[in-house]
Amino acid sequence: MAAKKTVYVNEFTDGVLDPEKEMEYVVQDGGYIVANTTPGCWGPMITPQLKGGHEVTKPVYVEGAEVGDAIAIHLKSIEVTSIATASGNDEPVSGKFNGDPFIAGKCPNCGTVNPETVIDGIGQQAVRCKNCHEDITPFVFTNAYTMAFNEDKSIGMTLDKQGAEDVARNAKAYMCTPEQSIQNPVLTFAPHDIAGAIARFRPFLGQLGTTPARPLPDSHNAGDFGQALIDAPHDYSVTEEQLEDRTDGHMDINRVRQGAILVCPVKVPGGGVYLGDMHAMQGDGEIAGHTTDVAGIVNLQINVIKGLTIDGPILLPVEEDLPHLAKPFSEEEKQQARQLSAKWGVELEKSYPISFVGSGATLNDATTNGMERAAKLFNTTVPEVMNRATFNGAIEIGRNPGVVTVTFLAPKQYLKDKGMLDLIQRKYRF
Repeated sequence: MAAKKTVYVNEFTDGVLDPEKEMEYVVQDGGYIVANTTPGCWGPMITPQLKGGHEVTKPVYVEGAEVGDAIAIHLKSIEVTSIATASGNDEPVSGKFNGDPFIAGKCPNCGTVNPETVIDGIGQQAVRCKNCHEDITPFVFTNAYTMAFNEDKSIGMTLDKQGAEDVARNAKAYMCTPEQSIQNPVLTFAPHDIAGAIARFRPFLGQLGTTPARPLPDSHNAGDFGQALIDAPHDYSVTEEQLEDRTDGHMDINRVRQGAILVCPVKVPGGGVYLGDMHAMQGDGEIAGHTTDVAGIVNLQINVIKGLTIDGPILLPVEEDLPHLAKPFSEEEKQQARQLSAKWGVELEKSYPISFVGSGATLNDATTNGMERAAKLFNTTVPEVMNRATFNGAIEIGRNPGVVTVTFLAPKQYLKDKGMLDLIQRKYRF
């Protein structure tokens, strides 16, 4: 298939990222991917026909991207299309899955695994097995809410029982679910434990990345959620070593938003860029386990970085999202530093901000992973990374239990040696 300058993606996976499947979309190096994304988390979680916990776009082959390269993804725009959504804490329902409720939903009556479903009414028993009409929902809420948005998509407000039930009766329209999506809209559950609370918008992508080197459920393409795959009793079981084939596309880092750049590893020919799981807003850590999943329109620009071999994503956030100590220095600060340099006779180091994504079973493991990735790329030591992330950077939580960013000011020569200097200088305009 010939590569296109702009690729329009409106088809989705069955929840599994499979490198053996032919990629139906091909984009030129320097081209654009425009996608209508589906809501993540709760909709797919109550749709056992999906096998990954999410419903992401089919991967896009990037012309010229070879294993061992990297792909810089520029987030040009993110626009929420949903009018309302619902979310909250989850609780798996015993007897309705084999080993993992995100992957292997099962009807407790007829025993069908990953069955098709129908919706009958509203509420948490509305999702039914198409074969025998049994309540099939593998998850229920512990505390949850329905949130409606204003027309400007700047403010959300949680609804009371009446409002939540009114929305539930027309759930797909309020979610603006894309036509090719098969997920059940979570608004059907009509949760209303919190009413009248307001929240600011700051949309971002919870899923953005490249295809892993082995078939992985999309929500488990990360070092924390991926732990559930180790020796699991279903088709996507892996060993701890095989989990290294992941690309950490499922990050839930709220800094992956419009204006940011995400540099992703290429572990299969063409890279296989995919996206989804857009959220309207989320505090650091996504401590509730889930947040305001929405549908939306995304515009990405793609650039291949030849020979940049990385194990996981590198994030270049918008400047205001950088930790205070990692922000570019002002002219006044530079002048003060030059005076200090002259006094002591020490040449000033030129440095630039960079964030390494780390993931693991725990936040401590994720931090170690991020620091090791940085040290490996720059051919330095973890103790040096620890020092730099302490006095001119920060460790920030993406998702609890195990996704972080390790941010610091990296020396100019480190970045130049890896072919990243021009990208970062253009990003931060210095």
